[in-house]
Amino acid sequence: MRQPPLLPVIIGTGFGAGFWPWGPGTAGSILATAIWFGMSFTFSQTPLTIITALLIVVFTALGTWATHRLQPYWGEDPSRVVVDEMVGVWTPLLLAENWWMALVALVLFRFFDILKPLGIRALDRRQGAFWVMADDLLAGVYAAFVLLIIRLLAHG
Repeated sequence: MRQPPLLPVIIGTGFGAGFWPWGPGTAGSILATAIWFGMSFTFSQTPLTIITALLIVVFTALGTWATHRLQPYWGEDPSRVVVDEMVGVWTPLLLAENWWMALVALVLFRFFDILKPLGIRALDRRQGAFWVMADDLLAGVYAAFVLLIIRLLAHG
């Protein structure tokens, strides 16, 4: 059996997080949150937000490319591909200001990603590498919207 190319495997599996046997999507989401959290110690809020936005754009493009390259080997929406969860959770993390908001962003994203309400399931059913990414981006947008409401309520 042919092996998939290494670079798409590294990108698509979120640097290997997708090989975690118990909830690879959660593993990818936790990895992305940990990356954000680590960056939060190095960068102030504005640079952190800009870098997070760049990660979303760059990894959406790379993830679409990697997923397209992996689909012939692993199928249409393989569970090992978790770069989509990484991009999805970085979306509400754009609004996180501290560790507890980052944790809320992670939980909200996983909630929307797992239940797939409000059009997310419709995107998930579409065929093609971009749509693998798109449903998680929409889950991230919904999580960001809820996190924004929480931020507004918390700041009075």
